[in-house]
Amino acid sequence: MRSSLWLRIAGWVSALRMTHVRVWRFRPPADREAAFLDAYGPTGRWARLFAATPDFKGTHLLAPEEKGGHWLTIDRWASREAFDRFQKSHGRTYRRIDAEMREIAGEEEFIGTFEEP
Repeated sequence: MRSSLWLRIAGWVSALRMTHVRVWRFRPPADREAAFLDAYGPTGRWARLFAATPDFKGTHLLAPEEKGGHWLTIDRWASREAFDRFQKSHGRTYRRIDAEMREIAGEEEFIGTFEEP
């Protein structure tokens, strides 16, 4: 009985620490990959904007193994609510940067949201 209580408590604590993850797929133009890396990497323009809130947990950028392939960005937030608050307070800047980055981003597709236990 006692061990089952600890297992439940551990599950609740784990649920409280769940991270909201947003994944995007890109195929930047071949001559813009260096600029893409600078803008979308963990210290790039997007990460600096996201870092305006303490609820942003970081960005991972995955480069394709084959030249001209798809890149992935994985943005981690403390919670879905934290991301929504960010959008409310920084939405105008987010949209402006998104418009400015279209030529660098190339093909862009939102893959989805995920929870990281």
